Amino acid sequence: MKKLLFILGIPALLFGIVLLMAVGTYNGLVSRAQAVDAAWAQVENVYQRRADLVPNLVNTVSGAADFEKSTLTEVTRARASVGSIQLPPGAAPNAAQLAAFQSAQSELGSALSRLLVTVERYPTLTATAGFRDLQAQLEGTENRIAVERGKFNTVVQGYNTAIKRFPAVMVAGMFGHEPRAYFTADPGANVAPTVNFGGKP
Repeated sequence: MKKLLFILGIPALLFGIVLLMAVGTYNGLVSRAQAVDAAWAQVENVYQRRADLVPNLVNTVSGAADFEKSTLTEVTRARASVGSIQLPPGAAPNAAQLAAFQSAQSELGSALSRLLVTVERYPTLTATAGFRDLQAQLEGTENRIAVERGKFNTVVQGYNTAIKRFPAVMVAGMFGHEPRAYFTADPGANVAPTVNFGGKP
């Protein structure tokens, strides 16, 4: 009888160990997936900060100078494009959604850069405290965006690595844990900008 219990106990013990390992692995993957979603929420937060500053910047610029309307229209249109991107609430986007989001955000970033360069021709505008404050906030926001994108990519790397490791790869496949997309550099980011102070190129 004891021998029979011993023989039956070994498979039960092994099954229990495997079950505990699977549960631990699954819980670890869920924690990493939640970390990715939390990092994404912070990325959205800093991008929202930039979107909220844009109307103030546009109003300040248009009210303080006889400004090129096409530049302001471009910024406003780019901000509207950012707002039209539909992302899943509460979760990091898939690769296609992230690419669309990043493209719209890059367009807004480019429009803002052109706006800030163009306003340098308006000394009365650049001298106003309101404009200087908005410019400083936008610069700070751009830095925050870069930091949060870096943090997001780090968390995604940890998650993507975890779901490909053994034995997690078996659990990940069973429960639908798919690799998450990274932020990538904008097209042309590898080319250094040309600085020209009025001389020949």
